[in-house]
Amino acid sequence: MRLSALIPLCAALLLATTAHGFDGKQTLGTGRQFNNDTIGDGRDRWQTGSYVVSVVRGPEWSGALPDRMGEIVEYRFRAALAAPESLTNPRPGDRRYAATLSLGAHTHFQSGGFEHSAGIDIVGIGPMTGVPGIQTLIHDLFNGPSPTAAQALQLGNSLNPTATFEIGRPIALGERVRMRPFVETIAGVEVLARAGVDFEIGRLGLGDMMLRDVVTGQRYPGVRSPATGFGLTLGADFAAVSSSAYFPASLGYTIADTRTRLRLGLRTQGKRFGTFYGLTYLSPEFQGQRSGQLIGSLRVNAKF
Repeated sequence: MRLSALIPLCAALLLATTAHGFDGKQTLGTGRQFNNDTIGDGRDRWQTGSYVVSVVRGPEWSGALPDRMGEIVEYRFRAALAAPESLTNPRPGDRRYAATLSLGAHTHFQSGGFEHSAGIDIVGIGPMTGVPGIQTLIHDLFNGPSPTAAQALQLGNSLNPTATFEIGRPIALGERVRMRPFVETIAGVEVLARAGVDFEIGRLGLGDMMLRDVVTGQRYPGVRSPATGFGLTLGADFAAVSSSAYFPASLGYTIADTRTRLRLGLRTQGKRFGTFYGLTYLSPEFQGQRSGQLIGSLRVNAKF
């Protein structure tokens, strides 16, 4: 069975069983985020697109994380595509086309004024994910460039168990400004250590349970409070990278030892309709990448 069929099947079974509360929990909220460089710098290259869906389960949401690990669990489903600078004529030394599909579980809790997140994902890479076919279909529908040449050079199939841990400390700088420095470690599909800070400006976001997007670092709500209004987000982080399955040394790649992400976003929320648009700058990920790139992030939620 292809991974593209296996993971949605697992996801469907998981959602069906959790809906009946076998784990003693209820669904507290669902978070989503779409990223694409077409709505960023207008190109179709490198970290070109991704989509994440997070289902948050727990006994209740009080507006703050619980004190116990495992009480609240986020089930995370993510698809992503990375590509060379040109889909139709990849230049030698550019990154290989890489399709990613992952499934994981993360617990979120607090202790001593610090917020913690810890989890494991099974990250599948390669044509077995079925993700390349989705891009081909979309490009055919919208008369985009054919990715066939890039896909012919894509990374092979692999499964990569990946552990992620983050610790952050929310600090109020006033009624409408909040700062959250954080550190994060990832070991598996990539091995890196990251430190950064996020700012939220405005009352929107108070009482939300926020999750972090893997590619951009933008934070998105897994559980939303009833608050309405506008909010501005700013953030930056710096990572030291030691290895990456996306840049195999056996193929002659040398990864960038460090990565920088700079991001901003504007969020609106009414009683029934809300939006978010963000921009994130990603520094080059490997030696030979000719520049950084701008990724656009989009969320839309509506109640009927």
